[in-house]
Amino acid sequence: MRISPALLVAFCPALFLACAYQSEEADLIIHNGRVYTMNENMDVVEAIAIRDGRIIELGPERQILNKYRAERYIDCRKRPVYPGFIDAHCHFLAYGQTLSEAMLMGTASWDQVLGILEEHTRSHPDGWLIGRGWDQNDWGADSAGFFSFPDNSELNRRFPGRPVYLTRIDGHAVVVSQAVLDLAGITPKTQVEGGQVEVKNGRCTGVLIDNAIKLADAVMPLRTRKQKEEDLLRAQEKCFAAGLTSVSDAGLLRPDILLMDSLQRAGLLKMRIYAMLSDDAVNYEWYLVHGPDTTSEYLTVRSFKFYADGALGSRGACLLNPYEDILNKYRRREHGFLLDRPEVWRQKFSMLRELGFQVNTHAIGDSANRVILQLYGEVLGGTNDLRWRIEHAQVVDESDLSLFRAYSIIPSVQPTHAISDMPWAWERLGRSRVRRAYAYRELKDQLGMIALGTDFPVEGISPVETFCAAVFRRASSGEPAEGFQPENRLTREDALRGMTIWAAVSNWEDHVKGSLEVGKVADVVVWDRDFMDAGVESLREARVVHTISGGEEVYVGLR
Repeated sequence: MRISPALLVAFCPALFLACAYQSEEADLIIHNGRVYTMNENMDVVEAIAIRDGRIIELGPERQILNKYRAERYIDCRKRPVYPGFIDAHCHFLAYGQTLSEAMLMGTASWDQVLGILEEHTRSHPDGWLIGRGWDQNDWGADSAGFFSFPDNSELNRRFPGRPVYLTRIDGHAVVVSQAVLDLAGITPKTQVEGGQVEVKNGRCTGVLIDNAIKLADAVMPLRTRKQKEEDLLRAQEKCFAAGLTSVSDAGLLRPDILLMDSLQRAGLLKMRIYAMLSDDAVNYEWYLVHGPDTTSEYLTVRSFKFYADGALGSRGACLLNPYEDILNKYRRREHGFLLDRPEVWRQKFSMLRELGFQVNTHAIGDSANRVILQLYGEVLGGTNDLRWRIEHAQVVDESDLSLFRAYSIIPSVQPTHAISDMPWAWERLGRSRVRRAYAYRELKDQLGMIALGTDFPVEGISPVETFCAAVFRRASSGEPAEGFQPENRLTREDALRGMTIWAAVSNWEDHVKGSLEVGKVADVVVWDRDFMDAGVESLREARVVHTISGGEEVYVGLR
């Protein structure tokens, strides 16, 4: 039978389409979703094809399903899909360690802390007794009307002779037992530059602030390699369950970075880590010779982390004018303190710029922010693409705000700090000055971007809480109804960008992550509700459905 030319012409396209149907291989297809790519146009698509750990195509549902066949499929059932969230500032290794310590966050009194410690000793009867998370601001004023630091008298009585080491929630103060003071040789006469040993009625109370903490740290037993491996894997499990696929660990030593690298190469640690190097001799000895290390997709080492000052909660943040301390008059003339001399930082910053390192500096008080912004300006000289960062930027004088733009300095902030601090920040700063604190929208407007993190374990790890704090600026109780200083709310889109593409930019990693685009790593998270339209009460109930790292499903939640 002869086929007419007209019939052949009509038949050939159908034959071609049949041959092309599912003609290409993929490892994983994520489909039937509302996929927020977080690309420049904020495109929303329905499906993603993944091969060899990278995204090979995105598009409409039928386009992807018709073109690719895959070993695995994830049907999102119309749920929202985002790039794997990035925590732009946290303490990943330290968080893992806290999971085996006494958890003191949310305690309402010093007596409650002591009770938790006694319970903890049942499973940890020997050695150092370690806890973290107390905050005297949550305990109410004492009989004299002060929000006083704790005293170690009860620690010494209840745990005689035992080293007890309890870190304040911000990590900038500890209270230790007399056994620790004795081991460290700390007496009422001990003086520390950039730190303080609290003394009352001629005796050490056990409270050490900022650089004074190093005296106690020097006598604390080091964690073993096995313990640290367990810390990292526990932290990873919690982060994947929270929808995090990348973290910026703000202050690490080279031996810990080598441990992370070995676990990643063994396929055990699948969390992507942007490692900020601590300002420490062991790091300088190696990295000043060898330079940044950006050879691994899972571990980037190209920045140094500095501390300019302490924290507001422990009165170590360095302020231009004295602490207001409305309820604590005997401290009113304190300004806090810088943790090193500006000339030392200037020399180090200049050296690191020459070697191609990014510099990220913790600065909370307005004086510390001014000093660091001006030092950055001296070293950087003007606008640039070196992506140096100020970490926290909690209190910035209005006259200094434009320096972020002038020197292309990225603000890296933690929105949940604003919610945690709002009940008492006014007491430290006064009603007028607190208006210059936690000014996230103003900071974002300087460069048109802002990086968001949590500072965990100082705060919780949840990106949901980061988003809610940035957008709604309300506590979980719903207060204040209008939001804390609502003029500095971020939009929903800006908050999502701050946890994805802008965080990646701040880490020099936007070429490989932070958005769902062809060629980038397949780090994806599926949630059960949409950050772009859900109400705050609904969002706080949000759960992760799937977390994918490098095309591998590393967490499965709700179905």
